[in-house]
Amino acid sequence: MQRYFVNKKDNNQFELSQEDTHHIKTVMRMKLEDIVEVVFNEKVYLTKIKKLQPLVVASIIEENLAYNELGVKVTICQSLVKEAKMDLILQKSVELGATSFIPLQTKNSIIKGTKEDFEKKVSRWQEIVKNASRQSKRNIVPKVFDVLTVKELGEVKYDLKILCTVNEMTRNLKNILQNNTKCDTMIIVVGPEGGFTRDEEEYLIQKGFLSTSLCKFVLRTETAALCALSMINYEYER
Repeated sequence: MQRYFVNKKDNNQFELSQEDTHHIKTVMRMKLEDIVEVVFNEKVYLTKIKKLQPLVVASIIEENLAYNELGVKVTICQSLVKEAKMDLILQKSVELGATSFIPLQTKNSIIKGTKEDFEKKVSRWQEIVKNASRQSKRNIVPKVFDVLTVKELGEVKYDLKILCTVNEMTRNLKNILQNNTKCDTMIIVVGPEGGFTRDEEEYLIQKGFLSTSLCKFVLRTETAALCALSMINYEYER
């Protein structure tokens, strides 16, 4: 069953966006009285299409009490990588339960630019996240924040701050998660293909980030966040 996200509820019905209307009418070729799921304020409603023009209007049949979210809010902070890799990271991270994303500009990032240069990219990434949320039956659409620098990242506030690294002297993520089962928010920071510089790692560690290894192997940057989220799912969804 198709799922759509809305920002407004009008009595016992929802008016869907122009984009979702196009998807329902043109892509899915739905008709009046067809059933769709609508998500509003993290709640899922089973609805019936009552109007197709000019925008789809769906009336509530019942509320679905299922809540398909992790027990912890996880932000993925991903160093900027090429478009295809970033798309993959966003899509699969949504499927694995990430609740927000922070693109990160580092010294070794292949993609460079000012914050203004990335405005269109952030908008596009948000659309990818929305579509992935719909496909994976999420109760929320994760937020994609503006690009941060490493210095700005040092000031963020989370219960648990994880810095993924290949340093052999770091702690294992599995052990860290097992010792922090009560935290409500965490951030996972993944470096670029060339890794963080020593100065960047030292700065973030001074700011409270825990230098952490994911496994005994060296992972590609597009694999690291997915590995971490898989481990978080295992530890928090017993």
